[in-house]
Amino acid sequence: MNDQTTAHTAQLRPAHPTFREAFLYWLKLGFISFGGPAGQIAIMHQELVEKRRWISEHRFLHALNYCMLLPGPEAQQLAIYIGWLLHRTWGGNKFKVGGGHGASNKQYGPALIDDDTPPIAHTRFRWSYLITLLVVALALWTAAMLMLPAGTLNDMGEFFTKAALVTFGGAYAVLPFVYQGGVEHYQWLTGTQMIDGLALVQTMPGPLVMVASFVGFVGAWTKEIFGPDALLLAGFAGASVATFFTFLPSFVFILAGAPLVESTHGDLKFTAPLTGITAAVVGVILNLALIFGWYVIFPHATEAAPFSGGFEWFYALISVAAFIALWKYKQDVIKVIGACAAIGLVHTYIV
Repeated sequence: MNDQTTAHTAQLRPAHPTFREAFLYWLKLGFISFGGPAGQIAIMHQELVEKRRWISEHRFLHALNYCMLLPGPEAQQLAIYIGWLLHRTWGGNKFKVGGGHGASNKQYGPALIDDDTPPIAHTRFRWSYLITLLVVALALWTAAMLMLPAGTLNDMGEFFTKAALVTFGGAYAVLPFVYQGGVEHYQWLTGTQMIDGLALVQTMPGPLVMVASFVGFVGAWTKEIFGPDALLLAGFAGASVATFFTFLPSFVFILAGAPLVESTHGDLKFTAPLTGITAAVVGVILNLALIFGWYVIFPHATEAAPFSGGFEWFYALISVAAFIALWKYKQDVIKVIGACAAIGLVHTYIV
């Protein structure tokens, strides 16, 4: 009887979350979304599709395919998209975050936003909404640029706007562009500082593109834009400028384009190209995973001798164990990351 009741309950469509419930979830996600875009997307899938069933597998992947096509941080854009689906535009401006994509036959029970859910009223495309959104966004960008004094802060506004508009491929594509501009062109920081910033961001929850905030902080501090006695204020101003101009386009892309994407749900001539593009991005992520793995497992190797300099068997074992825990045993991402971090810390101090 209990098993039947449990099975019946699992097939019920979940209740629509209140704004407060959704806000608390996204706030929590901002504090636990470790692992860069791949890890953040995996956490959202586990929570929103498998556990809470706020959105179905196919609708989740359909939204992700569109976010993968855009320049900027795809994990944050996906969170904006789902927040917008649940609670209109306010659900997408308030929320920030912090496997394979495309087609899937997995089922986790009826979802709140399911494959057969009729179009939601606020998701329908309207020219008035699109024009209003673009005018407001342009006004915000223009006002912010006019408020910035000439020099470092103005350069940061222009540079990070460009980074947000042209860096297709997610956060991994943003990093080389920010490195070239911040280190080589504007000389806001050194290469070593850039690597330190990347390492710092990797250990924190939230989108990997937060490294832009680090670059803005260090750049304004280094340039002493408010004089040598106001370095902290300068750093705060630089980080704020970098963050604003990096993330503003992401909100515009989603809130403007999502109604059009929702209208293509189930239309093969639109979904097939998106799936193909996403498959290519998955290949890019796999390539980066292999490169990072090579640096970790063979830290002293060179391109001329890629497997020289000793093999770090301990880190290789951690990688394999983490993969098995996530892939075969479906363990929680946060628990796996926490366990691996603790093991690595103990090993470092002992060895």
